[in-house]
Amino acid sequence: MTQAPFKDLESIAPLRAFVQAMTSIVDRHQDEAALLAAAGRELAHLLKDDQWLPAECAHAPAGAYRQYLLHCDPLERFSVVSFAWGPGATTPIHDHTVWGLIGILRGAERCIEYRVADDGGIDAAGCDHLMTPGMIDPVSPTLGDWHQVSNASPDQTSISIHVYGGNIGAVRRHRLGETRESILEFVSGYSSGWVPNLWDRSLSKARTS
Repeated sequence: MTQAPFKDLESIAPLRAFVQAMTSIVDRHQDEAALLAAAGRELAHLLKDDQWLPAECAHAPAGAYRQYLLHCDPLERFSVVSFAWGPGATTPIHDHTVWGLIGILRGAERCIEYRVADDGGIDAAGCDHLMTPGMIDPVSPTLGDWHQVSNASPDQTSISIHVYGGNIGAVRRHRLGETRESILEFVSGYSSGWVPNLWDRSLSKARTS
């Protein structure tokens, strides 16, 4: 994929500020609850405007979803991804194995939560909720880590911004098989080899000089 137009590099400033804030947060906080609280405030601010997201990170075909890497911390302490959900897209029931925050930027998503049963199986947790723009869900092995997510908008692409406590595309995770009788390992990877350039301010500087 070719690099995004310079206009996207200018408008991406809110994402750059979020990455800077997240870097400071993971530097300061070792306690998960404090980290999630601080990160949640920053993510809520990022979700207030959706114009910063490059178009290349916002598309998915009907019935499918795509995960685009927006930034990965050099020490892989956190990553930021854009999840694009085509109409009818649904994930398998899966976990994350690291902390995470999922915020809705456009459209709507339905989340069904699951839990690890005493026998090691995965059971419904009795929580099925609709998420709309600005709403944020936390996940982690300590809070509840299994869920299934689908696009709740029948005729449009929905977009969510996810922050995870690791390089999520490289993390070994788990999902239920199609019959829901087996737990399978997977590594999600990313849907593009291209990552937005957050750091080139040359065009905006040229316009103000």
